[in-house]
Amino acid sequence: MTDERAQRAHVSKDAHGRTPLPSGGGTSRPPRPGERWADEPTAAERALYLTAVRHGGHLRPDDLAPADRPTLAVLVARGLLAPTATGYTAVDPRSVGDRLGTELRTRATRLLVHAERLPAALGPLSHAYDAAPRAASPTGEAAYVEGQDAIRLRLSRVLSECGEEVLTAQPGTRQPVTLELALHQDVALLTSGRRIRTLYQPVARRQPHVIAYAKEVTRHGSLVRILNEPFQRMLVVDRRTAVVSVHPGHDVAAFITEPAAVAALVAVFERDWARADVTDWSSAAPGRTADRVTTLLSKGLTQRAVATRLGLSERTVAGHLARLRERYGARTLFQLGWQLKGDADG
Repeated sequence: MTDERAQRAHVSKDAHGRTPLPSGGGTSRPPRPGERWADEPTAAERALYLTAVRHGGHLRPDDLAPADRPTLAVLVARGLLAPTATGYTAVDPRSVGDRLGTELRTRATRLLVHAERLPAALGPLSHAYDAAPRAASPTGEAAYVEGQDAIRLRLSRVLSECGEEVLTAQPGTRQPVTLELALHQDVALLTSGRRIRTLYQPVARRQPHVIAYAKEVTRHGSLVRILNEPFQRMLVVDRRTAVVSVHPGHDVAAFITEPAAVAALVAVFERDWARADVTDWSSAAPGRTADRVTTLLSKGLTQRAVATRLGLSERTVAGHLARLRERYGARTLFQLGWQLKGDADG
């Protein structure tokens, strides 16, 4: 009985000062590099267990040295040794591993479920934080929002507070799902008397969903122009809040309210807007690429200019030019352009 009381007294701490969990629960945190999980046996525990195995799977109290008592207590707590009337019997480690593995997987499942529920539980607090008015920072700091869903949520709130005008510059291509979400909100703004001006690059003319969007919003009074130059993606609401993309993948956005910074972005937009081409979206159609290449060449544009205007690579345009030269029997680009111009004039 004295030995058993000593064993129980040592269960709270192992030989390394570590607190084992009799149920195999593991540590409260993952181990750092060089550390082991709390439910993994130490070298001393392995050695004592192997001693029991070599003795036919049984240890007598007389076989144990006083220094082995703490290690023995831990092995009993882990379930690797079972007390008997005459000593301790070794337990199959596979059964112990199965039991501990089941417990760990159960705990992991509960943690995953909790992790899924946590954002919803914090949702009302997040909404209150986003909706709270904040004074413009005198140092020009911006609020950074990460993740497409979080950006859309924050942006929708900013747009819902729009009182006069939205300026937006959207270079490159746009995804159909993005425009579908934007269309309903933009039409609602336009029908309530707000103004929207949008800049696109020439590649927008080759996207049917962009053309459909532009036709609908211009029908409600929006202005959409094409600028054949690189420009920064941005959105400005009421000239008080600007939203710019921070990361190349557009999954981090800066919401800027500092007056001087917003004014600088508005000036950039107005400069680009003045240089952009007015487009009649009511009659716009994507058309075939070859036809658009032919049309631009007939206007005297170079191969590089055609590629830039249509958002194509020069190699793709060169392929179209080779087929056109063969069709018209032209040896040079100048001859081809001359003949195409003659067809257009005729």
